[in-house]
Amino acid sequence: MSVWFAGTAVLPQLMQVWQAELGVAAWLTLAVQLGFVTGALLSAVFNLADVFHAPRLIVVSALLAAGANAAFAMSAAESILIAILFRFLTGLFLAGVYPPAMKILAGWFRQGRGLALGILVGSLSIGSALPHGLAALGTITVANWRYVVLACSAQAVAGAVIVALLVHDGPYAAPLARFDIRQVTEIFRNRRLALANLGYFGHMWELYAWWAWVAVIFFAAQTAGAATDHSPAFVESLSFATMAMGFFGCAWAGAYSDKAPTDDASARVWQRSKATIAAMALSGTCALLTALFFRNFWVVAVVALVWGFSIIADSAQFSAIVSEVSDQRYVGTALTLQTAIGFLLTVVSIRVTAYIGHHAGWDWAAASLAVGPALGIIAMLQLRPRG
Repeated sequence: MSVWFAGTAVLPQLMQVWQAELGVAAWLTLAVQLGFVTGALLSAVFNLADVFHAPRLIVVSALLAAGANAAFAMSAAESILIAILFRFLTGLFLAGVYPPAMKILAGWFRQGRGLALGILVGSLSIGSALPHGLAALGTITVANWRYVVLACSAQAVAGAVIVALLVHDGPYAAPLARFDIRQVTEIFRNRRLALANLGYFGHMWELYAWWAWVAVIFFAAQTAGAATDHSPAFVESLSFATMAMGFFGCAWAGAYSDKAPTDDASARVWQRSKATIAAMALSGTCALLTALFFRNFWVVAVVALVWGFSIIADSAQFSAIVSEVSDQRYVGTALTLQTAIGFLLTVVSIRVTAYIGHHAGWDWAAASLAVGPALGIIAMLQLRPRG
């Protein structure tokens, strides 16, 4: 997953190469989101998991994503449009990595599945943070930024090798849930499904916008407070640490969700809902605290670590809830649409956050992210059992 934010980690250098503003360069991140949405829909429509076993699909997709990312590294300096195209293809191929991985892991667990999926999504946090970790290893300039991007491709290849050699379907592997576009209206007709999706959309509004701009927020906070001028490597290290904290948040939410009685579907959904509410309340509070103490860099840094813990903690639980409240004949459709709409929403939130940051300040941009979890909490509270 390190190739996801490989372009974002070298945005400052590419902006110098292209002599472009942030709004143009932001399309490197937006293209990945759009590519992932396209890939998820194509995978569902053509039932790629029927054509390939899930581990094989991951291997092929990871290698293709690594190749597209490497092509981006070699061509980005020459053309913005070609760079955006290869970032789109990177996202397209990543759609064959993350969703099948969740399916494989679910096939290995009957008990403790919440914790297992939480650890997998937490690993997504670490993978997404790795480009910042690589950038922190040395001074990144317009002359050597390609090494960071190519190193991410190398990591994706290593991931493919691990899956090829060591990963296979578990004993509880479920048959593929079919995608049926005719079931789109179920999103609106099924009240609990609609509420779970609204909660997820609030979560997604915040998550990828913060991940995309976390390093920019740190640099802006440093400037606003006239703090000691920390090196870019330090800021990149901090960005890596805050994103990687999501691993522990996801593990906590997964373990908490597993405490629900397995024979009571309503109690199980509410237990997962409580995990999402707690995570969104904490992450929304962190967004507001970041804005309030924006001139104190160290307060922002500490709050960001808590924010990183909470901002993705609830991610796997939204998918689990949707799989439990939707029509069981069309779970695949429900999950595909949830993911597709959620990632489409991130394209808007990433761009809107950048606009606010550029025109009103990054403290206001951080505060604006609290809107997502606030609306998400309102939706998830409606899933409380009645009576």
